[in-house]
Amino acid sequence: MVTSTMHANPWVRRYHRTSQAVSRLVCFPHAGGSASKYFALSAALSPQVDVIAIQYPGRQERRGEPFVDDIGLLADRIHEALRDEDELPLTFFGHSMGAVVAFEVARRFEAEGRELARLFASGRRAPSSRGDETVHLRDDDGILAQLRLLSGTDSAVLDFKGMTSLFLPVLRADLRAIETYRGSADAVLRCPISALVGDEDPLTSVEEASMWVRHTTGPFGVRAFPGGHFYLDDQAAEVVGVLEHHFDRTRGAEGKTTA
Repeated sequence: MVTSTMHANPWVRRYHRTSQAVSRLVCFPHAGGSASKYFALSAALSPQVDVIAIQYPGRQERRGEPFVDDIGLLADRIHEALRDEDELPLTFFGHSMGAVVAFEVARRFEAEGRELARLFASGRRAPSSRGDETVHLRDDDGILAQLRLLSGTDSAVLDFKGMTSLFLPVLRADLRAIETYRGSADAVLRCPISALVGDEDPLTSVEEASMWVRHTTGPFGVRAFPGGHFYLDDQAAEVVGVLEHHFDRTRGAEGKTTA
């Protein structure tokens, strides 16, 4: 059973509390996803990194709360929730819808003068790249068909009506949020951005992931992993390695600055 330490902030989940961390990683789930998706990543990076997983309303212990189906409003609320945290160097990691939410929250931090160490944007095309998805307008069977295409949910769960009736309203609200989002071409961050993508992702090509370069004035890189939209499941060790390398470099840079 996945558990988190008690926290007064409903948006924040810490699965491995640490007093040794010198950096913080904030993880943003995909559409329909929950904070617990990042439990294993938290375990892998602790105790050197304080890993926070964002819990959107409408799922798990927040299932009784109203959904937030607007990316801008979601980013506003998460930004406000994270402002209460002590100021460790921040890195964001967001997958799919979470990549766009992370980008928008990062914009809000930069607007008040706090710059991230890096944004990792996973499995999502650049914010200003237009799409024509209308999956949120489909009936339940149409949304389930999309989930089967992405191979991110156990087929036994998708075939069990009792389970799908619980998560489909959450997923539909998230899909409405991301599919109606319109990012501006001139919305840029100062921090570095790393775009990560599965080389067989049916939603985001490597070329589309590369267009995140338009949204930073800092360094940029793109890396493709074997797999589809949920390449993270099969490539977990490799993704952890990418993050560990980032945090090693971040600590090294800080050491030089303070030496």
